[in-house]
Amino acid sequence: MLEAFRRVQDNLDAMRTSLADPAAAQSRLKESLMEDYRTTAYGAEFNWDLSPAASYRDLEPWLEKVRQGDHEALLSEAPITWVMTRGTTGSSKVVPVTPKHMDYLVRGGSRAVLSFAVTHGGLETLAGGVLNLQFPSNMRVMEEGGREVVYGFSSGTYAKLNPMMAGLRLVPRQEEIDALETGLSAEDWERRYEHIYQKARDEEIVTVMGVAPVQTGFARYVKKRHGVLPRDLWKLNVVYTTSVAKIQSRYASVLRNMYGSVPVVEMYTATEGAFGQQVDELPYWVPNYDLYVFEVATRGGVKPLHELRRGEWGRLIVSTPMFPRYMIGDLVEAAGKNYFRVFGRDRPLTMLEHVLFRAVFGWLL
Repeated sequence: MLEAFRRVQDNLDAMRTSLADPAAAQSRLKESLMEDYRTTAYGAEFNWDLSPAASYRDLEPWLEKVRQGDHEALLSEAPITWVMTRGTTGSSKVVPVTPKHMDYLVRGGSRAVLSFAVTHGGLETLAGGVLNLQFPSNMRVMEEGGREVVYGFSSGTYAKLNPMMAGLRLVPRQEEIDALETGLSAEDWERRYEHIYQKARDEEIVTVMGVAPVQTGFARYVKKRHGVLPRDLWKLNVVYTTSVAKIQSRYASVLRNMYGSVPVVEMYTATEGAFGQQVDELPYWVPNYDLYVFEVATRGGVKPLHELRRGEWGRLIVSTPMFPRYMIGDLVEAAGKNYFRVFGRDRPLTMLEHVLFRAVFGWLL
């Protein structure tokens, strides 16, 4: 127990140190990432000051080389597996998972859970089950370097590879979700929801973690089918929610009505990494400056994320253990003092709405 507590403190201390001096943390991380980038064919052509940010479409030819067995074309490590996104901006993206990517994902992804635990009663608040509402990890088959790889959605894959993140126990296990062999139709979701309900209804569930629309979808299903809401079944300590914009303004009150009057903690996670998390009562997330390099393409040019003034916003660029200067497709706004929010995906209509909103209501912010 003492060793587990020490690991928790080390992880949170690393986050706090980077938040205290983000410029220094980002500079150190750049040097570390560059060492890995230089071992790849893509990285040999990469110059941090001169290379433009790359979209997924830009990286597709390089990813194809990885699929053909040449991982050093783009990656410093061979992939463990591959994962797919939900396709919120079009067709689903398929990306590799390397050991270092997974390590950073676990370290960053656990910080919201651990931060809440140490400020709300200690690690014993994690003693119980977490309702597993993740997507299947076995949706498709691809060939990579002569071997067959079964892959699926990132949330389910990460849950399967690391089922005890931050000490939490998944109910049901991801292997059970995968064994249903369900897709994404309404009937598939109902079958998955029913299985989860039957497996978890008599368990001690202390939290739920996952994509906000799936969390609300499950609650609506059990209310319609069984006449109860999750708040009637379990006494939760907290709800962790992720993967969509405007969680605090759009989803938090709905989730509290469904799951009980408990804190709703935002996690800024994506297929490509665990980039930030809410660590206090303020409805914003703080970045993991020690794990990922963050830049923002603003109207005034590209700036480090930590240099954005309150109210300044733009397209987020992340550098991860796999992808240098990757245009992830999210629009981010600074709230001051290293607090941020994602207010939408990188679409013209979203930007127009934001500009108009700030023009009319900016004096209130």
